[in-house]
Amino acid sequence: MISDAVQLLRLRVLAEADPAALQRVLERFLKLNVLPRRVVAEFGTGNSLHIQVDIAGVSERRLSLIAAKIEQVPCVLRAFWSRG
Repeated sequence: MISDAVQLLRLRVLAEADPAALQRVLERFLKLNVLPRRVVAEFGTGNSLHIQVDIAGVSERRLSLIAAKIEQVPCVLRAFWSRG
């Protein structure tokens, strides 16, 4: 089994199409000195922004805390993670 330290985890965020949404999501990782492996952002329907952040070297528990903190951002509608 792959340990949490090397497991790829994927954070998915649904946000309003706010110019600051991507910055607000990524600043959580900056504050923790974590460099995402990949970041994808694209506009969806209904004036929404879909953000996907792939992370390695972060535990599931820590990513759960990050997702909960991101959900507190006013322009974020939903944040959740899954195994890559």
